[in-house]
Amino acid sequence: MANTANNISSLGTQRGKVARIPVLALRNLVAIPNAIIHIDIGRKHSAAAAKYALTEGTNIIMLVAQKDAVESTVDRRNLFDTGTIATVRQILKTGKEEIRVVFDCMGRGCLGGALIEKDSVLFSDVLYIEEERLDEYGSEEAAAALGNIRRAFQSATVMMDEVSPEVMLFILTNTDLGTVEDYIAANFPFRFKEKQELLEEIDPLERAEKLIAFLVREQEIRNTEMDIMRKVQDRVAKNQSDFFLREQLKAIKEELGEDDGYYDDDDDLFELLDKSKMPDECYNSLVKEAKKYYKTPIGSQEAAVIRTYIESCLELPWGNYSKESVDIKKARNVLEKDHYGLEKVKERILETIAVKQKYPNHKGQILCLVGPPGTGKTSIAQSVAKALHRKFVRVSLGGVSDECEIRGHRRTYVASMPGKIIAAIKEAGTMNPLMLLDEIDKLGSDRRGDPAAALLEVLDPEQNKTFKDHYIDLPFDLSDVFFITTANDASEIPAPLFDRMDVIELTSYTYDEKLQIAKKHLVPKQLARHGLKSSELKIDASALNEIIMFYTREAGVRGLEKQIASLCRKATKKMLEEGCEKVVINKDNIAEFLGPRKVIQDRIPDKDRIGVVTGLAFTSVGGEIMPLEVNVMEGTGKIELTGSLGDVMKESAKAAISYIRSNADALGVSTTFYKDKDIHIHAPEGAVPKDGPSAGCAMATALYSQLSSRPIRRDVAMTGEITIRGDVLAIGGLKEKTMAAYKAGVKTVIVPKDNKGDIEQIAQVVRDNVEFVYATSIKDVFETALR
Repeated sequence: MANTANNISSLGTQRGKVARIPVLALRNLVAIPNAIIHIDIGRKHSAAAAKYALTEGTNIIMLVAQKDAVESTVDRRNLFDTGTIATVRQILKTGKEEIRVVFDCMGRGCLGGALIEKDSVLFSDVLYIEEERLDEYGSEEAAAALGNIRRAFQSATVMMDEVSPEVMLFILTNTDLGTVEDYIAANFPFRFKEKQELLEEIDPLERAEKLIAFLVREQEIRNTEMDIMRKVQDRVAKNQSDFFLREQLKAIKEELGEDDGYYDDDDDLFELLDKSKMPDECYNSLVKEAKKYYKTPIGSQEAAVIRTYIESCLELPWGNYSKESVDIKKARNVLEKDHYGLEKVKERILETIAVKQKYPNHKGQILCLVGPPGTGKTSIAQSVAKALHRKFVRVSLGGVSDECEIRGHRRTYVASMPGKIIAAIKEAGTMNPLMLLDEIDKLGSDRRGDPAAALLEVLDPEQNKTFKDHYIDLPFDLSDVFFITTANDASEIPAPLFDRMDVIELTSYTYDEKLQIAKKHLVPKQLARHGLKSSELKIDASALNEIIMFYTREAGVRGLEKQIASLCRKATKKMLEEGCEKVVINKDNIAEFLGPRKVIQDRIPDKDRIGVVTGLAFTSVGGEIMPLEVNVMEGTGKIELTGSLGDVMKESAKAAISYIRSNADALGVSTTFYKDKDIHIHAPEGAVPKDGPSAGCAMATALYSQLSSRPIRRDVAMTGEITIRGDVLAIGGLKEKTMAAYKAGVKTVIVPKDNKGDIEQIAQVVRDNVEFVYATSIKDVFETALR
């Protein structure tokens, strides 16, 4: 010890005098004077400093804590100014690159300047700090401080098992204030920053104040921990007690023969009802049911029915609302990202959202998306839900023919349950989801009631505030639900239900729209679904064109997506079997994957022909051209209609014959053709049923062409209903029909004049390439179509 004292004194005992010694940086550790510490060292600079001090130096080293323990490199800015001067007692090698060093910490020191590196050892000028020694027998202040420190230390360690009797004995018997303070700081589990503060405080009396404050704080923390532990133990003890009592109750019921295994829960229905946010009317009704349940024997069937009913009511999201985000700009971005085209549909939906943004309490009309299969009705509803931050739930109405599936079954029936509407609300978990009522035109009706009639209340904003499901039998507010319905054919929706909805039509996609949808949405989606990267499978635009034109015939893109999925499967199989890393599919090799072309594109006749006219039809897969043929032969006035024509189409044929017969002289045809000629009207593809009034103009034109021997222009197509007076009436599906005409190469389309306002709805590419002729009578049609 004398040698150590001499070494320290060699630094100089006067303030301001410094000496250059090795520096060792400590991570997450503070060395306290008057203590012996063991440190495992792995860093190169630290190990070199310890070895230098022991073998080549004066055995003196400066231990300084790092401000940020995470840093592996030693930087002066990351070191505290105050540290501890120590001597190296022993160095032991513990690993390949690690050593354990024993330090004897002697006194405080202060770094006087920058770090200097020499042979991997860090040096710095260090000022030795001479501390004032205060003995409790020589200073009343020191005696008072020591008394307070001892009492605070005893209070803080009363719950600590890790404090040894030797530590307590040293604190009680040592009379030097600074030595006791350092001893407590070294042996008590203070925090890193607290230990550093105690080290930096030079005055023993001021250090005593900080030490006492830290000890009192530790005592408060220990007391808080004990309070928390006591509460946890009390709760555990109560749960164990409840468990034993419940098990005893179960055993007693088993002895009495009353146990059916049903009562094994620990919840209180009244407590659950109190926590619910349901209206008072519903709360009072369920409280009565709960009282009835607790009065009913547990093993009875009635108790199970009552409890199931109460639990079903409690599972409803009473008063729970999603935080709606009504932002028209965000909604537009979501719709544009998820869907290509459908501009008018998007605008109509954005109008609804704009009104809700301006006036949040606006209930609005129920939206009904009407269009052919695969045109994106369901996905649009999902995008709207995403844009509004509402939960999305889908209710399939296809084939529903029982009113109870909408309104639920009454509780008096066995296995009764809520209807689809309440079940969807429960699934959503909120009072304001976006609910999609899918395939509303497929609703049926039978002796069990009319589900369409049950939906009248659901879809009426003035009535659905108090919707009553037969099973729940409590008024439930549906006014905050955003209802969107879908249908393929608006004419199949019952009129009262149709009147409650705002219809948005989704028409068939154009070729360009299908191509863009395939590129931007379908191909990436299917690649991800089949675990393929774009670098592994490339589907060329020419291949997509082939699929659209010759492998699918549809208004939407569902079939197109199936064909793309088929390409992904076949390409994956090819890569695994042949070991190739990339597959490229284009127009030339697509037949290897999908086989020969499956669809023959509609084409107009090669030349002008007598008795052959190009009509236009609207089907479930969009529009298509429908050639009609008429033959007039010698006979006895028979009329033959073939090609799987429906009743309405047959009536159109008879109306055409009647008009030409009544105007035979003016038209320049035989006035007796109806009795000395047989007329055969045929629509090719006889296996495909055809019906509707819009073929009247085409039939009359083909018949007149045959009777007058005037050829019909090959590049003209027509649509329109005809009366027996020759008037041309408006028709529907004009957008799809004109698109089919454009694809087939038609240059002129004859449409009823009453449909002139619908031209704006037609795709721009069609309007740019097709001439429209507006007809008010069949004579206008003859003038345009016949040579």
